[in-house]
Amino acid sequence: MLTLYSFGPAANSLKPLLALYEKGLAFTPRFIDPRRFEHHEDWFKRINPRGQVPALDHDGHIVTESTVICEYLEDAFPDAPRLRPADPLAIAEMRVWTKWVDEYFCWCVSTIGWERMIGPMARALSDEEFEEKVKRIPVVEQQVKWRNARAGFPKEVLDEEMRKIRFSIDRLEKRLSESEWLAGDQYTLADICNFAVANGMQHGYADIVNREATPHLVAWIERINARPAAREMFARSQTEMPDRRPAPAPAA
Repeated sequence: MLTLYSFGPAANSLKPLLALYEKGLAFTPRFIDPRRFEHHEDWFKRINPRGQVPALDHDGHIVTESTVICEYLEDAFPDAPRLRPADPLAIAEMRVWTKWVDEYFCWCVSTIGWERMIGPMARALSDEEFEEKVKRIPVVEQQVKWRNARAGFPKEVLDEEMRKIRFSIDRLEKRLSESEWLAGDQYTLADICNFAVANGMQHGYADIVNREATPHLVAWIERINARPAAREMFARSQTEMPDRRPAPAPAA
């Protein structure tokens, strides 16, 4: 039995979610609502003491860290469609890209996301509510990030992160001008893990990710979105995820 705890089909949660659909594995999706801080509830911290998603439960054994989960699925289910090449050199090339997205690309995009989305949510809380929420976060670095988002990241930090985003986009565009997929001719975890961060940038960063400036990157994003597994993932997640709209205001 497989159960995946995630925020849904975006960012790090998208990686193992799409991998499960691509491999055709039966699993139970458990969507965690970040707006309700469900990942910091005691019941979830018993699953992952770090209070972070995604987390995979395979017959009672918990695997965490998004890229590690994807690699685990390759090892645990070798008869399912492969998302990792057979050739050692191709595997190494794939892992260069998964390592890069985890250590570089994801982080600069994440900071801008925290500034744009998490900051307003954090500032909407009273001081007392905010401190109560932060107290339940088990990872100190995440507590610091919440405080920075509430205060607003310094302009020099945001400027540097945008520089890194532009560098990342240029690197992806150059690579995709050379081959259909990031690790060569085969669609692999390199594509899934980078797509998890890049998907939607043609909207959120339309001034730098568009058909004129980055035609190969946009075409790659569209190719992955058009895959049957991606289409099924987005369609099913939309119906299976809990309603995340704000609760209606009480009547006067």
